[in-house]
This record gives sequence, C-alpha cells and structure tokens, in this order.
Amino acid sequence: MKKALKINPKDNIVVAVERINPGDKITFDNLDGEVLSITAIEEVPIYHKVSIVRIPKGENIVKYGEHIGVASTDIEVGMHVHVKNVDDNRENLKAKE
Repeated sequence: MKKALKINPKDNIVVAVERINPGDKITFDNLDGEVLSITAIEEVPIYHKVSIVRIPKGENIVKYGEHIGVASTDIEVGMHVHVKNVDDNRENLKAKE
C-alpha cells in the first residue's frame, strides 16, 4: 500500500497519506510508471511532507512543481519536512512606507 503521494514530477517531497513512524517503508508512485520506496527516519503526521531526496541547506523545497520554501538545514531522505527545517522564501508584499 502506498503511504505517500507525489503530486508533480518535479517535487522533491511526497505527502504522507497516513501517519508514518520511524523505520516505516514509504512507498509512492514516481509519476513515471515507477513505484519507489524510501525509509522514514522520523515520525511524519498524516498530510505532512517527507523528503524523497537529500536536500542540502539553502536548496529549494519543491511541491506542486513549485518552490515552497528553502531548506534551513540539510534534509535527509525520509525526514519530515516542516517549519523546523524549512524557511519561507516568499517575497515581502507589504507596501513600503
């Protein structure tokens, strides 16, 4: 059974479709006809992101094929991707005074 969903072929994360525990095998469709598996190295709540490749500090987190943040630390395969290891990279849209 697949435990995660890859949304776009460009994504470097998948979304957990059930709670994942450390050591769990995370299986997902790579969107090219290939089913891949990685091993979780920490707990991931349902609907949260999991890294499917090593993402070095400063590299973009990609979901929906778009950059949604920047790794604030090195993120290893199978790690929970969340506010603890992602910085916001949205531009500041507030009017300048």
